[in-house]
Amino acid sequence: MDPATAVVTSPLLALFAFLGVIVILLFLIAKWRWHVFLALLVPLLLFGVIPGVQTNNFIAAFETGFGGTLGSIGVVIVLGSIIAEALRHTGAIQTITHTMVRAVGSKRMPLALTLTGFVLGIAIFSDVAYVILNPLVHSAAKMMNVTISVMSIGLVGSLQLTHAIVPPTPGPLAAAALLGADIGKTIIFGGIACLAGSLGSWVWGQYVIGPRIPTMAADEYVAEDFLASDTERPGAWSSYAPIAVPILLISAQSVSRLFLDEGHIVRDALAYIGWPVAALSIGVWLSFRNIRTPEHRKASKSAWIEEALRISAMILVVTGLGGSLSEILRGTPAVDYISGMFAEYGLPAILLPFVIGIIGNMITGSTTVGVITAASLVAPMLGNLQLSPEAAMLAGACGSVIIKYVNSSYFWVCTSLSKLSANDAILGYGGATLVGGIVSFLVVCLMWSLGLI
Repeated sequence: MDPATAVVTSPLLALFAFLGVIVILLFLIAKWRWHVFLALLVPLLLFGVIPGVQTNNFIAAFETGFGGTLGSIGVVIVLGSIIAEALRHTGAIQTITHTMVRAVGSKRMPLALTLTGFVLGIAIFSDVAYVILNPLVHSAAKMMNVTISVMSIGLVGSLQLTHAIVPPTPGPLAAAALLGADIGKTIIFGGIACLAGSLGSWVWGQYVIGPRIPTMAADEYVAEDFLASDTERPGAWSSYAPIAVPILLISAQSVSRLFLDEGHIVRDALAYIGWPVAALSIGVWLSFRNIRTPEHRKASKSAWIEEALRISAMILVVTGLGGSLSEILRGTPAVDYISGMFAEYGLPAILLPFVIGIIGNMITGSTTVGVITAASLVAPMLGNLQLSPEAAMLAGACGSVIIKYVNSSYFWVCTSLSKLSANDAILGYGGATLVGGIVSFLVVCLMWSLGLI
């Protein structure tokens, strides 16, 4: 550690300050229910006034971490939120659901909804997607004469998994920026892990716990037939393109670096159009091509953008503070101490981000906060842990799904709309996120052990 940039030089003081930040953060969120922005900011400010902290270096680290992190992903997060708004308003979500049902068959609706959640979770916030799909969940459960839990559990799990693990969703995108992970690789390998986890959630709902929860569909929610043809909705290609094209471009950029020499014309072209800002801008354009009505055309110019900015604001400031925390920790000996402890006891390094992700999510109820917290704390330790940025990011993201229960707004959205009791929802929806998160993490561990990430 360079003394000129050291925030703290005393190992004991560094460890004390590190643990103090974590304890205060958890106390403010869990006990006093502070917003995560203030809960992160206050302990960082207290860190800066501890005797022995180099004030100038602390301030420099804070500003560098905050600005550097937002500089790499701030615009991308806003663009992703704009795409989500367009998909929500133009009917693309219904079209995607329709195509999934046609692909696997109406007799396998729980699986179709699970796969729909796998796709939509990449672009749409989980609770918003579930609200939109809720009438279909109840209609399908009534049509097939199965419990609402059989129909909904796989969907609840898969929506949360891709929302937590696969960029360009804001949480994993921010975590990738904090860790310096290759976004294309995290999309490809995170998608593989999420698909396995989503199928695990589906099995949990279809065969294990779903049939044991007796709640049936509620007539009040049986409304619009999502599966009926509607000329007002965009076609299948138009609906998938705003999600699929940016993902393919970003992934292609990463793959090109593996197989093409620097300076190759194709690699240079993909370096630009596969740049997340350019790729997501193309996604925005594709999503706006689905506009069919004058009202939507008018709203798309202002209202949709303003709503996307409102949604993005919390994620941006929390991500920036996560970058500050990570940069400050780089300037302390606490990093060497914690990573050395893992080496001394022979613990797999990949467990550290996974466990931090679990703690962050279970305390705050937020998957986004969980994955950002894991990335912030682990980023300074990557070299000592001998852990790749992609493995660390995916492991933390898998942990941040475990477990959705009563302190999660997503839990209550799904529970209230499905008419389940809290206890049944903890078994069904909490169990789905537990199973899905563990299965996804096991797949990440396998890919890490094989040297793929």
